[in-house]
Amino acid sequence: MSLLDNIDAEKVIKAALSKGGEFAEIYIEDVTNTSITCEADKIEKVLAGRDRGCGIRVISGLKTYYSYTNDISTEGLLALASVVSGAAKSGEAGDIKGEFKKEHAKGFKILKPTGDLSLAEKVKLVKKGNELCRGYDSRVKQVKVIYGDGYKKVAVVNSNGVWVEEDRDSILYLCQAVTEENGVIQTGYEPVGGAMGLEIFDDNPIEKIAETAAKRGIMMLGARKAPGGTMSVVLSSDAGGTMIHEAVGHGLEADLANEGLSVYAGRVGDKVASDVVTVIDDGTMPNKRGSCKFDDEGTPMKNNVLVENGVLKSYMYDILSSMKEGRNEGTGNGRRESYRHKPIVRMTNTIIAPGKSKVEDVLKSVDNGLLVKKMGGGQVNTVNGEFVFDCTEAYLIENGKIGEPVRGATLTGTGPEVLNSIDMVADDLGFSIGTCGKCGQGVPVTDAIPTIRIPEIVVGGGVG
Repeated sequence: MSLLDNIDAEKVIKAALSKGGEFAEIYIEDVTNTSITCEADKIEKVLAGRDRGCGIRVISGLKTYYSYTNDISTEGLLALASVVSGAAKSGEAGDIKGEFKKEHAKGFKILKPTGDLSLAEKVKLVKKGNELCRGYDSRVKQVKVIYGDGYKKVAVVNSNGVWVEEDRDSILYLCQAVTEENGVIQTGYEPVGGAMGLEIFDDNPIEKIAETAAKRGIMMLGARKAPGGTMSVVLSSDAGGTMIHEAVGHGLEADLANEGLSVYAGRVGDKVASDVVTVIDDGTMPNKRGSCKFDDEGTPMKNNVLVENGVLKSYMYDILSSMKEGRNEGTGNGRRESYRHKPIVRMTNTIIAPGKSKVEDVLKSVDNGLLVKKMGGGQVNTVNGEFVFDCTEAYLIENGKIGEPVRGATLTGTGPEVLNSIDMVADDLGFSIGTCGKCGQGVPVTDAIPTIRIPEIVVGGGVG
């Protein structure tokens, strides 16, 4: 059944443009989801429900006017369109450009739908992770386990003749272990997720997730404090893409670049990285957490090469930022948290492409340095590219070999400096998941990097 059944979408679009504007859009979603949290050795929260609503947007004079409602009927949407068009009034009425081309995407193949599992059985999955993580070692003092899933039907109709609908599935499972010994407290964390169903546990069984989180926290208890100073750093493909996402990715979003809030503003065609670095944002990758068939503006997802062999090729665009630059369409990067939010430029699955070096050769090339196996959180200033990131799992490199673990390490630098200094990129690739926050909205994303060598970066140590 279509979300647009019994709705005169064309009439609503025309009503939204009745008092002027260059562009109008209807966005409808119907979401069924589950969220379960276990903390302090008990189930703290169980939420299961359905949310259905619609947002209408008008762009007039390159400004956005947006409002939303839960009344998904022609009458309800016409009333909403009247409100938005009244706010956006700019003169002569706009119209639809061309005929609607209706498309429906069934989404990615789901082998084991989350809807086939009862709420009680989902609670058991969370309890299992909690028990396994707590039972790993007596030094595990606190455990938090979260399970979430969702099934979303989306429909987008706009005045450019776009009419698309899509079915989207998602799942998330994470385990966090807090460990303590002799007054030292450390944290181990392991998440999995994607645009898939319960088959995610085939390759990532709960036993493995819980053990990884607990083991990471326990191992860091015995690690000595990291040395500080300028040194060579190898980022493992297991480290997660925090650095590429924060220090580079956000700076390549066109809205920030257009406003001069990016260190990469106005630099298309410039050399911004070393020859071995290619950066891609690819929303087409099957079943990845940042993937869909269409973005939240109805633009087909794309494989966007942002930096190719060190040269900045393109930014990521939504419809508004495209209009500001006179482009024909977005790049599939118009995303929103829900129908309550207007779309903005967002990453999907952001990747440093694999290179030609072997992982073992990258390690052998470093006499003394740091291997980062897992990145934590951090801060970045997109205007100048400066960043500071935590390393939640790191090891010394001694004579080209992995040495003892260290804790409390941080990486400090700027995005452009790091991109330009990377001199070895391995032929592997590791993925990590997250929820990207921007302008008060959160959307699911995936980041990925191969094993890379940064010959010189400032490492902060001596704490933790």
